Parts: sequence; structure tokens; C-alpha cells
Amino acid sequence: MRPAHWLGKPSKTSARKFASQLGVSPSTITRILNGQSRITPAMAERISKLVNLSPASLLTLQEMQDRWQERLRNAA
Repeated sequence: MRPAHWLGKPSKTSARKFASQLGVSPSTITRILNGQSRITPAMAERISKLVNLSPASLLTLQEMQDRWQERLRNAA
């Protein structure tokens, strides 16, 4: 499950607006939402202020995503 599934579209905003609210480039948030970049602890802090998830929850979800991707790679 990609981060986009659990973040959704925060506050019904576009990726560009969400990125602006986070102080990052739209490409950065797009890579995170598409699962191409990891959510770092610093980014989890930023995102948690805009969505209804704690930084710890975001990092746990990222860890679950990482494990899932690893299983897929090992199964291939």
C-alpha cells in the first residue's frame, strides 16, 4: 500500500498545495505519495501537522510499506 492510500488527499488539496503547506517541492510530495521516496522523521513531523496521524504512526506505516516492498522483491 503506497503512502497515498493512507494519506489520501489531505484536506482535499492538490499535491502542489500540500507541498506548499509542507514547505517542500511538489515533486517531493508526489514521490512520497507514490511510494518512490520514504517518509523521514522530519517529514513525518511536518505531515502530522496537516493530517490526522501522529509522526509515530506515519513512520510505522512507512516501515510497513518498506517491509511489503521487501517481500515483493524477495518473491520475484
